[in-house]
Amino acid sequence: QGFKDNLHAVFCLAENAVGPRATRPDDIHVLYSGKTVEINNTDAEGRLILADGVAYACKDLGADIILDMATLTGAQGIATGKYHAAVLTNNEEWEKACVKAGRNCGDLVHPLVYCPELHFSEFTSAVADMKNSVADRDNTPSSCAGLFIASHIGFDWPGVWVHMDIAAPVHAGERATGYGVALLLSLFGGASEDPLLNLVSPLGCNGDCPPEEMERDSKRRRLV
Repeated sequence: QGFKDNLHAVFCLAENAVGPRATRPDDIHVLYSGKTVEINNTDAEGRLILADGVAYACKDLGADIILDMATLTGAQGIATGKYHAAVLTNNEEWEKACVKAGRNCGDLVHPLVYCPELHFSEFTSAVADMKNSVADRDNTPSSCAGLFIASHIGFDWPGVWVHMDIAAPVHAGERATGYGVALLLSLFGGASEDPLLNLVSPLGCNGDCPPEEMERDSKRRRLV
């Protein structure tokens, strides 16, 4: 779509088959961020490679904005329903932008509670920097799962971090819905050469901007 900024797509993929090197309960992993993780739930495996992905985006790609998107928790469908993905972010402007982008394109989004000072303690470990799954599954587990990922770039990181949990809206019965494609195009459409995407994007110029203001800002953002 003629995206004009420096954009990277990082695919966090791993084999999930049983084998002699499979993750086991009580293992301690050193993740790419350098933080140690005690495994107390082998079914909470996706967040491990997502944590490596955001750490790579931060350390190696020097990203200013990091957006991770995954079918992460079954609890997302309980928290925000079958039709709305859940968004968790350290930036209020981007939270609002994600909601508006979803309404503009039809891939609906609703915010989760972002409160690491209260919720990250769910991952407390006596032998590592953190565990990989919450102590109390009744305490906003979808928010906590996102905070696990964020902790590997650091809660004091000055950039924009956005987490999208899309577990429920990606399927309808046995069919995939393609959820997320339109959402990303709408959210970042202001940085493309497509005039329609410029109009629907909630960030930057919109349809009310005069043509001269639709020129790119000289500052290049590095997006993931």
